[in-house]
Amino acid sequence: MLNAKTPSISTLLPELIQLETLIERLSQHKSPVPFHFDILAHIPCNNHFPQNHQNSLPLYAIHLGTPDPKAPLMLFVGGVHGLERIGTQVLLSYLHTIIERMTWDTTLHHLLERIQIVFIPLVNPVGMAKNYRSNGNHIDLMRNAPLNSQEKTAFLIGGHRLSPRIPWFRGHNSQQMELEADALTRFVTDLTTSRTVTLSLDCHSGFGLKDRIWFPYAHSAKQAFPYIGDVFHLRHTFMRTYPNQNYIFEPQALHYLCHGDLWDHITLQCLRQQQVILPLTLEMGSWRWIKKNPLQIRQALGIFNPMKPQRIQRVLQKHIVLMDFMINATANYPSWFNHADNPYYKQQALSRWYKKQQ
Repeated sequence: MLNAKTPSISTLLPELIQLETLIERLSQHKSPVPFHFDILAHIPCNNHFPQNHQNSLPLYAIHLGTPDPKAPLMLFVGGVHGLERIGTQVLLSYLHTIIERMTWDTTLHHLLERIQIVFIPLVNPVGMAKNYRSNGNHIDLMRNAPLNSQEKTAFLIGGHRLSPRIPWFRGHNSQQMELEADALTRFVTDLTTSRTVTLSLDCHSGFGLKDRIWFPYAHSAKQAFPYIGDVFHLRHTFMRTYPNQNYIFEPQALHYLCHGDLWDHITLQCLRQQQVILPLTLEMGSWRWIKKNPLQIRQALGIFNPMKPQRIQRVLQKHIVLMDFMINATANYPSWFNHADNPYYKQQALSRWYKKQQ
Protein backbone atom coordinates (compact mmCIF):
# COMPACT_ATOMS: atom_id res chain seq x y z
CA MET A 1 0.00 0.00 0.00
CA LEU A 2 1.11 3.58 -0.66
CA ASN A 3 1.58 5.82 2.34
CA ALA A 4 -1.60 7.71 3.15
CA LYS A 5 -1.30 11.47 3.00
CA THR A 6 -2.30 13.74 5.85
CA PRO A 7 -5.58 15.64 5.54
CA SER A 8 -3.69 18.86 4.93
CA ILE A 9 -1.78 17.46 1.93
CA SER A 10 -5.03 15.94 0.69
CA THR A 11 -6.54 19.40 0.68
CA LEU A 12 -3.55 21.09 -0.92
CA LEU A 13 -2.82 18.42 -3.51
CA PRO A 14 -5.89 16.28 -4.28
CA GLU A 15 -4.33 15.44 -7.67
CA LEU A 16 -1.58 13.46 -5.93
CA ILE A 17 -4.14 11.59 -3.85
CA GLN A 18 -6.11 10.78 -7.00
CA LEU A 19 -2.95 9.61 -8.77
CA GLU A 20 -1.98 7.33 -5.90
CA THR A 21 -5.53 5.95 -5.79
CA LEU A 22 -5.24 5.07 -9.50
CA ILE A 23 -1.88 3.41 -8.87
CA GLU A 24 -3.47 1.35 -6.09
CA ARG A 25 -6.26 0.37 -8.45
CA LEU A 26 -3.75 -0.75 -11.08
CA SER A 27 -1.76 -2.68 -8.48
CA GLN A 28 -4.87 -4.72 -7.68
CA HIS A 29 -5.90 -5.07 -11.32
CA LYS A 30 -6.38 -8.52 -12.85
CA SER A 31 -5.97 -7.27 -16.42
CA PRO A 32 -3.42 -9.12 -18.62
CA VAL A 33 -1.84 -5.76 -19.48
CA PRO A 34 1.62 -5.38 -17.86
CA PHE A 35 1.86 -2.49 -15.41
CA HIS A 36 4.42 -0.98 -13.09
CA PHE A 37 5.25 2.42 -11.68
CA ASP A 38 8.47 4.25 -10.89
CA ILE A 39 9.21 7.09 -8.52
CA LEU A 40 11.57 9.25 -10.57
CA ALA A 41 12.48 11.50 -7.66
CA HIS A 42 11.44 12.51 -4.17
CA ILE A 43 10.90 16.26 -4.21
CA PRO A 44 11.89 17.89 -0.89
CA CYS A 45 8.99 19.68 0.73
CA ASN A 46 9.66 19.83 4.49
CA ASN A 47 10.35 23.59 4.32
CA HIS A 48 7.00 24.13 2.61
CA PHE A 49 4.71 21.92 4.70
CA PRO A 50 6.34 21.56 8.13
CA GLN A 51 2.94 20.92 9.74
CA ASN A 52 2.68 17.67 7.77
CA HIS A 53 5.97 16.21 9.03
CA GLN A 54 6.61 15.15 5.45
CA ASN A 55 10.07 15.37 3.92
CA SER A 56 9.24 14.86 0.24
CA LEU A 57 6.59 14.33 -2.40
CA PRO A 58 6.96 11.64 -5.10
CA LEU A 59 7.33 12.19 -8.84
CA TYR A 60 5.51 9.17 -10.32
CA ALA A 61 5.71 7.53 -13.74
CA ILE A 62 3.11 4.86 -14.62
CA HIS A 63 3.96 2.28 -17.31
CA LEU A 64 1.25 0.38 -19.20
CA GLY A 65 1.68 -2.09 -22.03
CA THR A 66 4.49 -4.20 -23.39
CA PRO A 67 7.79 -4.11 -21.49
CA ASP A 68 9.67 -4.49 -24.80
CA PRO A 69 12.26 -1.65 -24.72
CA LYS A 70 12.10 -1.40 -28.53
CA ALA A 71 8.33 -0.96 -28.73
CA PRO A 72 6.94 2.43 -29.83
CA LEU A 73 6.20 4.66 -26.88
CA MET A 74 3.47 7.21 -26.10
CA LEU A 75 4.33 9.50 -23.21
CA PHE A 76 1.78 11.75 -21.45
CA VAL A 77 3.16 14.50 -19.19
CA GLY A 78 1.46 17.14 -17.05
CA GLY A 79 1.87 19.38 -14.06
CA VAL A 80 5.18 20.98 -15.08
CA HIS A 81 3.73 24.34 -14.07
CA GLY A 82 2.06 24.06 -10.69
CA LEU A 83 -0.64 26.65 -11.40
CA GLU A 84 -1.80 24.75 -14.50
CA ARG A 85 -3.68 22.08 -12.58
CA ILE A 86 -6.08 21.38 -15.44
CA GLY A 87 -3.30 19.63 -17.40
CA THR A 88 -2.77 17.14 -14.60
CA GLN A 89 -6.52 16.72 -14.18
CA VAL A 90 -6.97 15.97 -17.89
CA LEU A 91 -4.34 13.23 -17.71
CA LEU A 92 -5.72 11.75 -14.49
CA SER A 93 -9.18 11.62 -16.02
CA TYR A 94 -7.80 9.93 -19.12
CA LEU A 95 -5.75 7.47 -17.06
CA HIS A 96 -8.94 6.59 -15.17
CA THR A 97 -10.63 5.90 -18.52
CA ILE A 98 -7.76 3.67 -19.66
CA ILE A 99 -7.91 1.70 -16.41
CA GLU A 100 -11.65 1.18 -16.77
CA ARG A 101 -11.23 0.04 -20.37
CA MET A 102 -8.57 -2.44 -19.27
CA THR A 103 -11.26 -4.32 -17.33
CA TRP A 104 -13.29 -5.14 -20.47
CA ASP A 105 -11.73 -3.84 -23.71
CA THR A 106 -9.81 -6.64 -25.45
CA THR A 107 -9.06 -4.28 -28.34
CA LEU A 108 -7.09 -2.13 -25.91
CA HIS A 109 -5.35 -5.27 -24.58
CA HIS A 110 -4.18 -6.15 -28.09
CA LEU A 111 -3.03 -2.58 -28.70
CA LEU A 112 -0.97 -2.58 -25.49
CA GLU A 113 0.76 -5.76 -26.59
CA ARG A 114 2.40 -3.64 -29.32
CA ILE A 115 3.13 -0.33 -27.59
CA GLN A 116 3.96 1.12 -24.23
CA ILE A 117 2.13 4.08 -22.67
CA VAL A 118 3.70 6.06 -19.85
CA PHE A 119 1.94 8.69 -17.74
CA ILE A 120 3.80 11.33 -15.72
CA PRO A 121 0.83 13.45 -14.67
CA LEU A 122 2.42 15.50 -11.89
CA VAL A 123 5.98 16.65 -12.55
CA ASN A 124 5.89 19.53 -10.06
CA PRO A 125 3.99 18.41 -6.94
CA VAL A 126 5.38 21.08 -4.58
CA GLY A 127 4.61 23.88 -7.02
CA MET A 128 1.06 22.59 -7.49
CA ALA A 129 0.46 22.26 -3.76
CA LYS A 130 1.71 25.83 -3.26
CA ASN A 131 -0.16 27.23 -6.29
CA TYR A 132 3.12 28.33 -7.86
CA ARG A 133 3.80 28.39 -11.58
CA SER A 134 7.38 27.54 -10.60
CA ASN A 135 8.63 24.71 -8.43
CA GLY A 136 9.22 25.10 -4.72
CA ASN A 137 12.51 26.93 -5.39
CA HIS A 138 10.69 29.54 -7.52
CA ILE A 139 12.28 28.26 -10.75
CA ASP A 140 10.22 27.76 -13.90
CA LEU A 141 10.92 24.17 -14.90
CA MET A 142 10.04 24.87 -18.54
CA ARG A 143 12.83 27.50 -18.68
CA ASN A 144 15.34 25.55 -16.61
CA ALA A 145 17.31 23.58 -19.22
CA PRO A 146 20.92 24.56 -20.07
CA LEU A 147 19.93 25.77 -23.54
CA ASN A 148 20.24 29.37 -24.70
CA SER A 149 18.49 30.80 -27.71
CA GLN A 150 20.78 32.60 -30.14
CA GLU A 151 17.82 34.63 -31.39
CA LYS A 152 15.81 37.38 -29.75
CA THR A 153 13.53 35.92 -27.08
CA ALA A 154 10.38 37.37 -25.56
CA PHE A 155 11.11 39.77 -22.70
CA LEU A 156 10.84 37.97 -19.34
CA ILE A 157 8.42 35.31 -20.65
CA GLY A 158 11.30 33.88 -22.69
CA GLY A 159 13.18 33.01 -19.50
CA HIS A 160 15.46 35.25 -17.44
CA ARG A 161 17.99 35.16 -14.61
CA LEU A 162 17.01 38.44 -12.92
CA SER A 163 15.20 37.27 -9.80
CA PRO A 164 13.12 34.32 -8.56
CA ARG A 165 10.51 36.88 -7.55
CA ILE A 166 9.69 37.47 -11.23
CA PRO A 167 7.79 34.72 -13.11
CA TRP A 168 9.69 32.74 -15.76
CA PHE A 169 12.91 32.73 -13.69
CA ARG A 170 15.14 30.02 -15.16
CA GLY A 171 17.64 29.77 -12.29
CA HIS A 172 21.10 31.25 -11.83
CA ASN A 173 23.71 30.51 -14.47
CA SER A 174 25.88 28.46 -12.09
CA GLN A 175 23.01 26.22 -10.93
CA GLN A 176 22.38 22.68 -12.08
CA MET A 177 18.97 21.77 -13.40
CA GLU A 178 16.25 21.48 -10.81
CA LEU A 179 15.53 18.00 -9.48
CA GLU A 180 12.17 17.71 -11.27
CA ALA A 181 13.53 18.87 -14.65
CA ASP A 182 16.64 16.70 -14.38
CA ALA A 183 14.62 13.63 -13.36
CA LEU A 184 12.26 14.06 -16.32
CA THR A 185 15.16 14.57 -18.74
CA ARG A 186 17.05 11.50 -17.56
CA PHE A 187 13.96 9.35 -17.53
CA VAL A 188 12.82 10.28 -21.04
CA THR A 189 16.28 9.96 -22.63
CA ASP A 190 16.75 6.55 -20.99
CA LEU A 191 13.23 5.40 -21.87
CA THR A 192 13.55 6.29 -25.55
CA THR A 193 16.78 4.37 -26.11
CA SER A 194 16.42 1.77 -28.91
CA ARG A 195 12.81 2.67 -29.73
CA THR A 196 11.74 3.20 -33.31
CA VAL A 197 9.65 6.21 -32.35
CA THR A 198 8.50 8.03 -29.22
CA LEU A 199 5.61 10.51 -29.14
CA SER A 200 4.89 12.73 -26.18
CA LEU A 201 2.12 15.11 -25.21
CA ASP A 202 2.78 17.63 -22.44
CA CYS A 203 -0.40 19.29 -21.15
CA HIS A 204 -0.31 23.01 -20.33
CA SER A 205 -2.75 25.93 -20.17
CA GLY A 206 -2.63 29.70 -20.23
CA PHE A 207 -2.18 30.99 -23.79
CA GLY A 208 -4.82 32.45 -26.09
CA LEU A 209 -8.47 31.77 -26.78
CA LYS A 210 -7.95 28.53 -28.70
CA ASP A 211 -6.34 25.19 -27.92
CA ARG A 212 -3.00 24.76 -29.63
CA ILE A 213 -0.73 21.81 -30.31
CA TRP A 214 2.85 23.07 -30.36
CA PHE A 215 6.02 21.30 -31.43
CA PRO A 216 9.74 22.26 -31.24
CA TYR A 217 11.71 24.32 -31.49
CA ALA A 218 10.95 26.97 -28.87
CA HIS A 219 14.50 28.37 -28.99
CA SER A 220 14.65 29.11 -32.72
CA ALA A 221 12.38 30.54 -35.40
CA LYS A 222 15.02 29.85 -38.05
CA GLN A 223 15.93 26.23 -37.38
CA ALA A 224 13.22 23.71 -38.26
CA PHE A 225 12.69 20.62 -36.13
CA PRO A 226 14.46 17.68 -37.88
CA TYR A 227 11.28 15.58 -37.97
CA ILE A 228 9.07 18.38 -39.24
CA GLY A 229 7.96 16.30 -42.24
CA ASP A 230 6.80 13.55 -39.90
CA VAL A 231 5.05 16.06 -37.63
CA PHE A 232 3.29 17.69 -40.58
CA HIS A 233 2.21 14.26 -41.85
CA LEU A 234 0.88 13.47 -38.37
CA ARG A 235 -0.96 16.81 -38.34
CA HIS A 236 -2.42 16.10 -41.77
CA THR A 237 -3.61 12.65 -40.66
CA PHE A 238 -5.22 14.06 -37.52
CA MET A 239 -7.04 16.83 -39.37
CA ARG A 240 -8.31 14.51 -42.10
CA THR A 241 -9.48 11.95 -39.53
CA TYR A 242 -11.17 14.56 -37.31
CA PRO A 243 -12.18 17.42 -39.64
CA ASN A 244 -14.38 19.07 -36.99
CA GLN A 245 -11.68 19.49 -34.37
CA ASN A 246 -10.54 23.06 -33.68
CA TYR A 247 -6.93 22.73 -32.52
CA ILE A 248 -4.30 25.00 -34.02
CA PHE A 249 -1.26 22.83 -34.85
CA GLU A 250 1.95 24.85 -35.19
CA PRO A 251 5.52 25.42 -33.94
CA GLN A 252 5.71 27.35 -30.68
CA ALA A 253 8.27 29.67 -32.26
CA LEU A 254 5.51 31.38 -34.24
CA HIS A 255 4.46 33.13 -31.02
CA TYR A 256 7.57 33.57 -28.89
CA LEU A 257 11.07 32.21 -28.38
CA CYS A 258 12.52 31.24 -25.04
CA HIS A 259 15.68 30.09 -23.32
CA GLY A 260 15.94 26.81 -21.47
CA ASP A 261 12.94 25.04 -22.98
CA LEU A 262 12.82 21.62 -21.38
CA TRP A 263 11.44 19.73 -24.40
CA ASP A 264 13.94 21.36 -26.75
CA HIS A 265 16.67 20.17 -24.40
CA ILE A 266 15.29 16.62 -24.20
CA THR A 267 14.87 16.53 -27.99
CA LEU A 268 18.46 17.61 -28.59
CA GLN A 269 19.71 15.05 -26.07
CA CYS A 270 17.81 12.33 -27.93
CA LEU A 271 19.06 13.52 -31.32
CA ARG A 272 22.67 13.33 -30.12
CA GLN A 273 22.05 9.71 -29.17
CA GLN A 274 20.21 9.04 -32.46
CA GLN A 275 16.94 8.50 -30.62
CA VAL A 276 13.66 9.56 -32.22
CA ILE A 277 11.25 11.68 -30.18
CA LEU A 278 8.41 13.88 -31.41
CA PRO A 279 7.35 15.99 -28.44
CA LEU A 280 4.07 17.86 -28.70
CA THR A 281 2.62 20.34 -26.23
CA LEU A 282 -1.10 20.79 -25.70
CA GLU A 283 -1.54 24.46 -24.78
CA MET A 284 -5.13 24.84 -23.61
CA GLY A 285 -6.50 28.32 -24.30
CA SER A 286 -7.35 29.59 -20.84
CA TRP A 287 -8.29 33.09 -22.04
CA ARG A 288 -11.55 31.57 -23.29
CA TRP A 289 -12.45 30.55 -19.73
CA ILE A 290 -11.66 34.07 -18.49
CA LYS A 291 -13.77 35.57 -21.28
CA LYS A 292 -16.74 33.50 -20.12
CA ASN A 293 -16.13 34.24 -16.43
CA PRO A 294 -14.09 37.47 -16.08
CA LEU A 295 -14.26 37.47 -12.28
CA GLN A 296 -12.01 34.41 -12.08
CA ILE A 297 -9.03 36.56 -13.11
CA ARG A 298 -8.94 37.78 -9.51
CA GLN A 299 -7.52 34.37 -8.54
CA ALA A 300 -4.11 33.08 -9.64
CA LEU A 301 -5.67 29.71 -10.51
CA GLY A 302 -8.36 31.47 -12.52
CA ILE A 303 -5.81 32.72 -15.07
CA PHE A 304 -4.86 29.16 -16.03
CA ASN A 305 -7.82 26.93 -15.21
CA PRO A 306 -11.58 26.72 -15.73
CA MET A 307 -13.21 27.38 -12.37
CA LYS A 308 -16.86 26.43 -12.85
CA PRO A 309 -17.57 22.67 -12.44
CA GLN A 310 -19.38 22.32 -15.76
CA ARG A 311 -16.46 23.89 -17.65
CA ILE A 312 -13.95 21.64 -15.89
CA GLN A 313 -16.05 18.64 -16.90
CA ARG A 314 -16.16 19.77 -20.53
CA VAL A 315 -12.39 20.23 -20.63
CA LEU A 316 -11.80 16.77 -19.13
CA GLN A 317 -13.95 15.30 -21.90
CA LYS A 318 -12.71 17.45 -24.77
CA HIS A 319 -9.19 16.10 -25.27
CA ILE A 320 -10.00 12.36 -25.19
CA VAL A 321 -10.15 12.25 -28.99
CA LEU A 322 -6.68 13.81 -29.26
CA MET A 323 -5.16 11.42 -26.73
CA ASP A 324 -6.80 8.38 -28.32
CA PHE A 325 -5.44 9.54 -31.67
CA MET A 326 -1.92 9.89 -30.26
CA ILE A 327 -2.00 6.33 -28.91
CA ASN A 328 -3.27 4.93 -32.20
CA ALA A 329 -0.75 6.99 -34.17
CA THR A 330 2.00 5.51 -32.00
CA ALA A 331 0.78 1.97 -32.67
CA ASN A 332 0.47 2.65 -36.41
CA TYR A 333 3.58 4.78 -36.84
CA PRO A 334 4.70 3.16 -40.18
CA SER A 335 1.73 4.83 -41.89
CA TRP A 336 3.13 8.32 -41.23
CA PHE A 337 6.60 8.22 -39.63
CA ASN A 338 9.59 7.98 -41.99
CA HIS A 339 7.05 7.64 -44.78
CA ALA A 340 7.90 8.00 -48.46
CA ASP A 341 5.63 11.07 -48.66
CA ASN A 342 7.36 12.93 -45.83
CA PRO A 343 9.70 15.01 -48.06
CA TYR A 344 6.52 16.45 -49.59
CA TYR A 345 5.10 17.16 -46.11
CA LYS A 346 8.40 18.72 -45.04
CA GLN A 347 8.20 21.15 -47.94
CA GLN A 348 4.60 21.94 -47.02
CA ALA A 349 5.67 22.65 -43.44
CA LEU A 350 8.57 24.88 -44.48
CA SER A 351 6.32 26.81 -46.84
CA ARG A 352 3.67 27.25 -44.18
CA TRP A 353 5.80 28.18 -41.18
CA TYR A 354 9.31 29.07 -42.32
CA LYS A 355 8.81 31.22 -45.43
CA LYS A 356 11.37 33.80 -44.33
CA GLN A 357 14.07 31.16 -43.93
CA GLN A 358 13.62 29.54 -47.34
